[in-house]
Amino acid sequence: MAKRVLAFDFGASSGRAMLGTYQDGIISMQEIHRFSNDPVSVRGTLYWDVLRLYHEILTGIQLAVQQGGFDALGIDTWGVDFGLLDNNGNLLSNPVHYRDERTVHAPKQVFEAVSQSEIYQRTGIQFMRINTLYQLQYLKKNDPELLDSASHLLMIPDLFAYFLTGEKRSEETIVSTSNLLSARGHKWDTDLMHRLGLPTDCLAPMIEPGEIYGTISEEICDKTGCGPVPVVAVCCHDTASAVVSVPSTEEDFAYISCGTWSLFGTELSAPIMTKEAEQANFTNEGGFDHTTRFLKNIMGLWVIQESRRQWQREGQTCGYDTLENEALEAEPFRCYIDMDAPEFELPGNLPKRIQEYCRKTGQFIPQTRGEIMRCIYQSLAMKYRYTFETLQRLTGKAFRHIHMIGGGIKDTLLCRMTADSCNTTVVSGPAEATAMGNIAVQLIALGELSSLNEARKTIINSISSTTYRPVQPKEWEEAYQAYLAVTERKDS
Repeated sequence: MAKRVLAFDFGASSGRAMLGTYQDGIISMQEIHRFSNDPVSVRGTLYWDVLRLYHEILTGIQLAVQQGGFDALGIDTWGVDFGLLDNNGNLLSNPVHYRDERTVHAPKQVFEAVSQSEIYQRTGIQFMRINTLYQLQYLKKNDPELLDSASHLLMIPDLFAYFLTGEKRSEETIVSTSNLLSARGHKWDTDLMHRLGLPTDCLAPMIEPGEIYGTISEEICDKTGCGPVPVVAVCCHDTASAVVSVPSTEEDFAYISCGTWSLFGTELSAPIMTKEAEQANFTNEGGFDHTTRFLKNIMGLWVIQESRRQWQREGQTCGYDTLENEALEAEPFRCYIDMDAPEFELPGNLPKRIQEYCRKTGQFIPQTRGEIMRCIYQSLAMKYRYTFETLQRLTGKAFRHIHMIGGGIKDTLLCRMTADSCNTTVVSGPAEATAMGNIAVQLIALGELSSLNEARKTIINSISSTTYRPVQPKEWEEAYQAYLAVTERKDS
């Protein structure tokens, strides 16, 4: 008998419902619903429209019922953001988007009470002002009434699971992005929160990937026509789900999960929290079965996506294929940016900011779309090389190739440039990595797959992959030295 599960995968710009079928040792997927994820700015604050997103979940469930139903449901989303509930279980306010500027000064305030180094030693998490820790610090200082009114804090996928089941739980991989999870204890670091004056009575009990939140409520069953199927706690952080689907049976492998962000790392049995890892700003996030995702968050395709949005605002028509072709036609190795520089983090006129960065650093100033795109592509590939070398140094491991997974691998130019820049074979696939990992964990929860290892073997049999080998490593080596000189690479 085939098993069918419904996976909801929410990215920073869109979401989709994927119906996964497992039969005869093969996982197949069908996209049954796709929708935009549009943040809303109100009086200077950028919010997630979570009620609209919840409506899309209900729509996805209805469509899945029309296609014959499903045996379980799982949800993964981006990290760090959360919703607050009152005593009646109602949202106190719309969750705020991590790109909102409210946390700019929060890290400095936190470090006055507990040093950045100690926080890293406790949580193992890369310093980013967007982390939940700094969002809570902002609320403590600027909106304490809201924080005091909160009966529960739920990360975004946990919030959606609560809407569906009425159960309030905190899934471990998504909590690991908060900067509030003990890296060694797999539990909320309540001692750290007490020292920072943050409330802990609003924290929900922990749940691990592969466990069940509960069943879909009777009200929603009546509304959508589905049965009381279980809602599975998958690896609810989208990167954690993506890493489940890395098609490797080797103990040591390197991956880049490509999307709005690029997550470059490896899977370990225990965190690495050395001083060198802290200085390199690597993070130790949770994975399936208490594994550690030791990785670096890199500003990924966001810079391309936001540049395209700016050109569209100016009335230009430009699909991604067009932009890729224009980049190919532009002269190579003329200018570079640091992808993680603060000026590229926020929405706005990124092409203009790229030009200004090049002007400040004494480089050729790109003028055409193709020149700007070439600058972005090359800079991202160079950042990958820098991160690859750092990853190998910090882990003491030599990786034979790099697995590139996620939607970004549809951009074959980036895959080719990565192979050249890193002078390493790149294996790309699956493109639907996050949804595939989400589905695999649901199948483990249902007893159809026995382990992470069996899930990966099944995924290898279920997908096709493409291999890219270095073609111009010498030219890229020379250009890499120029990139280092321009960006003054120490770390970002």
